[in-house]
Amino acid sequence: MTDRSVLAHPLFTGVSAVHLASLVEELAEPWAAAEEGRRCQVRGGARKRAAGAGARYQLVFVDRVVATLIHLRHDLPHAVLAVLFAVDRSTVTRAIGEIRGLLAGRGCAVPGRPGLRLRTLEDVFAYAQAEGVELRLDATEVQVRRPVAGRGSRRAFVSGKKRQNTTKATVVADWRGRTLWTDTMRPGRMHDVTAARTAGITGCFEHFEWVEVLLDDGYLGLGRDYPGLAVTPPRKPRPGALPGRFEQWERDRHGHASDRIAVEHALADHKRWKQLIRWTHRRDRLPDTYRAIAGLVSDRTSMT
Repeated sequence: MTDRSVLAHPLFTGVSAVHLASLVEELAEPWAAAEEGRRCQVRGGARKRAAGAGARYQLVFVDRVVATLIHLRHDLPHAVLAVLFAVDRSTVTRAIGEIRGLLAGRGCAVPGRPGLRLRTLEDVFAYAQAEGVELRLDATEVQVRRPVAGRGSRRAFVSGKKRQNTTKATVVADWRGRTLWTDTMRPGRMHDVTAARTAGITGCFEHFEWVEVLLDDGYLGLGRDYPGLAVTPPRKPRPGALPGRFEQWERDRHGHASDRIAVEHALADHKRWKQLIRWTHRRDRLPDTYRAIAGLVSDRTSMT
């Protein structure tokens, strides 16, 4: 029988012991409240027995958190985790579903502000304007399985960039590559700028007039509509321009790429969790999974 304390090692969970302890402390109360609400609904009223009476959990709350982190980090099947924790596979499946939802609802950590978390794009822009933070925004794609033949909107997930079936997430980071927010998953066929507009970035530009966002060439439409706020790479000079103009364009473009590379580092941190390399599970569970991983990564990077 596996020693469960060994499974809580950072090599398995992807988080430090201190981070794991803070997660357990943070999520214990919401989980207990959700469990009591579920039981109250099943009973049809308040409990009739004293607190603590009845059957004990085969998988205690700490083990539920550990099993979920291992699943997110290494994408171990539920059946394998059931063997490691000596419980039934259905117990692991139920536990992961509960904890993953709690992790997804946490939002992203704010650097230097313990206890404060960003959950919406408006929260991020408000924080950036108050603290004078220049944002970086980009989209990333996660490969998913091809929908079965005959299913509607089958082509909606075919990415024009990767030529694969993918879903797309829009991510915002700061100048040090710390994740501040991630959008829900959208079909891979959707253009990057369309995904950003759907997430509500145009309204944020209109209400927060002092926040600059560095973008790549995929967001030229935003740079045209919101000059000075949506900062895209400089356009290449026309043929016949002076040689000095081309040299200046190269320097400006290199400087923009160097400033914007921080968001690429944030995306790389997300892809270190195996489940985001290639998603092979039910597609409706991917949005919560991505938000959960982004929140965990932001906890770590907010300390640096």
